[in-house]
Amino acid sequence: MSTATEHPTYNYKVVRQFAIMTVIWGIVGMTVGVLIASQLVWPQLNFDIPWLTFGRLRPLHTNAVIFAFGGSALFATSYYVVQRTCQVRLFSDALASFTFWGWQAVILAAAITLPMGFTSSKEYAELEWPIDILITIVWVCYAIVFLGTVKNRKTSHIYVGNWFYMAFIITVAVLHIVNSAAIPVSAFKSYSVYAGAVDAMVQWWYGHNAVGFFLTAGFLGMMYYFVPKQSERPIYSYRLSIVHFWALIATYMWAGGHHLHYTALPDWAQSVAMVMSLILLAPSWGGMINGMMTLSGAWHKLRTDPILRFLVVSLSFYGMSTFEGPMMAIKTVNALSHYTDWTVGHVHAGALGWVAMISIGATYHMIPRLWGKASMASVALINTHFWLATIGTVLYICAMWVNGILQGLMWRAVNEDGTLTYSFVEALEASHMGYFVRALGGVFWVTGMLLMAYNVWQTVRKDSSAPVADASAQAA
Repeated sequence: MSTATEHPTYNYKVVRQFAIMTVIWGIVGMTVGVLIASQLVWPQLNFDIPWLTFGRLRPLHTNAVIFAFGGSALFATSYYVVQRTCQVRLFSDALASFTFWGWQAVILAAAITLPMGFTSSKEYAELEWPIDILITIVWVCYAIVFLGTVKNRKTSHIYVGNWFYMAFIITVAVLHIVNSAAIPVSAFKSYSVYAGAVDAMVQWWYGHNAVGFFLTAGFLGMMYYFVPKQSERPIYSYRLSIVHFWALIATYMWAGGHHLHYTALPDWAQSVAMVMSLILLAPSWGGMINGMMTLSGAWHKLRTDPILRFLVVSLSFYGMSTFEGPMMAIKTVNALSHYTDWTVGHVHAGALGWVAMISIGATYHMIPRLWGKASMASVALINTHFWLATIGTVLYICAMWVNGILQGLMWRAVNEDGTLTYSFVEALEASHMGYFVRALGGVFWVTGMLLMAYNVWQTVRKDSSAPVADASAQAA
């Protein structure tokens, strides 16, 4: 019998490569995150080395976690899901291989240039123009592989998870090309073709929709496959999944202006963004409820299945962060929260609680099947990882909520004569304990990722004489 690693129909080699790099880049990105979080508690940890300063490492952390860790998880799961749901091999093995090596080249280029100070200074789009061109080439090849596979499918319908993956791939291509339009002036320096408030609006149209499509739509594609598979239950409502898809992609595009409240952006544009952000709550929660209700009749499995726990708790954080986001988009709330650590807490509720936890759950689901093993080497280690991740996330976001509200209140406090009650330094001193707790939460996360790496290593190398899990690799 052919094992899952030698299946005659599907290309699992590229999936295995991306799955392993998901774990590796997760450790790297989160370790850098712990370092810069610790620098805000103990500033001397930059060691007076320019390449290790907060300003250089912070964009490296965001790029490593979003694009290296999250991106590798999206490549791995999308290639895995599209083959199994379309019952056909990837459109092109050569192009699929190129997307792997090309994406790793992008990440390594980021790891070299960002600490050196080469940056466009655009949030989530800091990489300079030569790397942007490579990203575009890799992404076009990714689109060809994925869309070509869907076109060649042997099934009559396109599974809803693939709709979300396709929307993510196509929209991220448009976002990247438009926002990265720049005029090069040297090998590693360029200037945006946009200016002033227009540049800010284009940047946050990109920035918010990078969250909306890279960090939401893509991972919802993941959710719609792995939650039903791990729980062994059909998706609660296929009709709701279609409504969820069209409502989400129709609404998300309009909400980016809420990052620019009380700025030079015209007031009407800020108000439109606020209203669309509030409307966005409906499709977001529609997807969360659809995922949660899939467990109807299978809730008892949470007692013994930590992989399912990762997937379900990720949905809880998705629901929470997609409620918090629209609330923070309300101008009166934003007046308190903007520029504070509350925003940082909100971002990480989504990044750690939603994106990282569902990526980890999906990876744990795939690894035994990709290597033809009966199961992961240690369920106990997965369970330990789950609790480290959950506690780490709660420590992180609670610390940032407290810090954020404290900062907002201190910054807006005024004396009777109109002068500020507190200096910025006093607000910073008051935030010190929150920064310590945040760093502690990060340590929990990195520890969990190291346990995951060990568990994956033991799974890959263990004796495969046990019954092969899903050896036939049949489609969902």
